[in-house]
Amino acid sequence: MIRKLFVAVIVLTAVISSAFSNTRALGAGSVSSVSAVLYEPESGRILFEKDAHTPRPMASTTKIMTALLAVEMVPLDKVVTVKDEAVRVEGSALGLRGGDQITMLDLVTGLLLESGNDAANVIAYTVAGSIPAFAELMNRRAKEIGMKNTVFVTPSGLDEGEHSSSAYDMALLAAEALKNETVAKICATKSTLIEFGNPPKKIRVTNHNKLLSLYPYAKGMKTGFTKKSGRCLVSAAEKDGVTLIAVTLKAGDDWNDHIAMYDYGFSITESVQLPHQELPDLDVAGGNLGKVKLSMDAPPAKVLLKEEMGLLRVEMNLPKFLVAPVETGEVVGCVRYLVGDRELCRVEIKTAGSVGARPVAGFFKKAVRHFISLFKAWIKN
Repeated sequence: MIRKLFVAVIVLTAVISSAFSNTRALGAGSVSSVSAVLYEPESGRILFEKDAHTPRPMASTTKIMTALLAVEMVPLDKVVTVKDEAVRVEGSALGLRGGDQITMLDLVTGLLLESGNDAANVIAYTVAGSIPAFAELMNRRAKEIGMKNTVFVTPSGLDEGEHSSSAYDMALLAAEALKNETVAKICATKSTLIEFGNPPKKIRVTNHNKLLSLYPYAKGMKTGFTKKSGRCLVSAAEKDGVTLIAVTLKAGDDWNDHIAMYDYGFSITESVQLPHQELPDLDVAGGNLGKVKLSMDAPPAKVLLKEEMGLLRVEMNLPKFLVAPVETGEVVGCVRYLVGDRELCRVEIKTAGSVGARPVAGFFKKAVRHFISLFKAWIKN
């Protein structure tokens, strides 16, 4: 009995050890997609990549940009009247017809959940007046985000001309879209009701992103497919304060590719609350008090690689003294948080009280005040 128990423990330990090590090893051959990237948006670091910078057709993942521009440029409660020319489009559709009325919020929801190509065109006409004009806006916004290997031609992602992007560029776009609460919320929605038509009626729309059901930490984003692009997927996931973004283009098994990348990424990262620093009282020259108390806001949490935990260091930058008068809330220095030579963030140090200047007698008064103002300007610089 004891021997059997011992063998069972050994086998179980081996299984656990194997599973543990597998989550920490991800080679290019472990991912079926032709192009892939795992991106940590807080630091802007790539945790895994496979041909991540080659431009490829990205199909309906394009609609992340279309949705972002719509939400940024048009009030969500604006009622849009659908034009006939906007809905003459192939592929997946929301079912819009000329003359239908729909709010911009419901239009974007149908765009992202049902992947409506008709919704994409209606947004383009509403925002810019035409598809080419909207494509110009898309490319301008892409440059602002830092997407260097991207050309947008269509708002829907249907293949036309040089319409393409790289896995890395799409990760940058996803990171930007996650900052927008409306877009992020819609992408994470499994199913909801929207209203459109003439007269409007309620329609249920359902997210095509199966990762929302397959992976417990998934936060959504967008699927895509054309014959030219193959299966494409842009997704985001959050676990224990760490947000990661995964992108695959021309995938063989995108759901499992993303799960494998996330398991790997979450195994090597951790959200760390940066430590608050004790601040000294700072000497004050020429004041009715000799010192002033200092304060700083609570430092944020930051995502680190687990191997970086021992490299975290803190630097405090303060002048040796201040010159009165000193006002409450003056920025007098900062605390820097670093891993090696990489700065994670800096938090301002401010005065927590005021110190008045001592009266200066005689004809030296103006000269001393002038000296004090020059000195203050010098220490600030």
